[in-house]
Amino acid sequence: MASYLDELFGLSGRTAVVTGGSSGIGREIALALGRAGARVVLVARRPAPMDDVVAELEKLGAEGGAISADLADREAVRGAIDKIISRYGVPDVLVNSAGVNLRPPLGELTEEVWDLTVAANLTAPFLLGQAFGPVMAERRWGRIINLVSQQAFRAYGNSGAYGAAKAGLVGLTRSQAEAWSRHGVCVNAIAPGVVHTPLTEAVFADPSKVSAHAARTMIGRNGLPTDFAGCAVFLASGASQAVTGQTLFVDGGYSAT
Repeated sequence: MASYLDELFGLSGRTAVVTGGSSGIGREIALALGRAGARVVLVARRPAPMDDVVAELEKLGAEGGAISADLADREAVRGAIDKIISRYGVPDVLVNSAGVNLRPPLGELTEEVWDLTVAANLTAPFLLGQAFGPVMAERRWGRIINLVSQQAFRAYGNSGAYGAAKAGLVGLTRSQAEAWSRHGVCVNAIAPGVVHTPLTEAVFADPSKVSAHAARTMIGRNGLPTDFAGCAVFLASGASQAVTGQTLFVDGGYSAT
C-alpha cells in the first residue's frame, strides 16, 4: 500500500519552488511538498521566516533552501530566477503563492497600489512561468500551481486591483496549460475560501465578518492553511497527470452557496 501511494503521490527526486512559502498557505504547501519527498526552495521577502520553514523542513527529513526577493520588483524576480537555476536547476514544480492584498475602495485605488498589486500577483507568476515552463516542457514533465482567489470570480470586500490581478492569474493558468500540457506540464490554480493568514488579518479582526463568512460555508468554518496540503501534493504529483487548466476550489463549499 505504501509503495503504491509513494508511486502515485510521491515527489522524491523532484525540486519544488514555492513563492510566499514563509507564511500562511504557502508555508503549509511547502511543508507538505517536503514531506512528500521534494526538495523545497522558498522565495519570499523576509529571510528570518524562511529560515524557520527551512529548519522545519529539515526536521521532517526534507531538503530546503531559501532565496530572498521582492516579487513585486521585476528585476528582483529575474535575480531570483537566476539564483534558483544556478543553485538548484530549473524546478519540476512551481507554486505561485506569494501575493499582495491591498484593497482600498475602488474610488481610492491609486496607480501605485494597482501597479504593486498586479506586479506581485500576476506579473511575477508570469515571469517565473516563462523562465521554467518551456524547460519543463522540454523535459516532458512539470507542474505549475497558481494560488488565486474567490475574488477572481465574484466581487466582495473591495476586490479592486486584487480581484482583477487574481482573475488575470486564472486566465494565465489556462494559457500556460494550453501551451505546455501536451508536453507533460500540468498547470492548475487553487482558489481558497476565507483563510486566516497574514494577508487576511483585517478581515479576521472583525468577529462579525468572520462569523458571516464561516456561516456561508458548507463545513461551518473558515479555512485553515493546513487545508491545502493534500490538494497541493495531488496537483504537484503524478496523480494529476490528466488534470490541467482547472481551478480547484478549496473553500469548504463557500463558492457553491
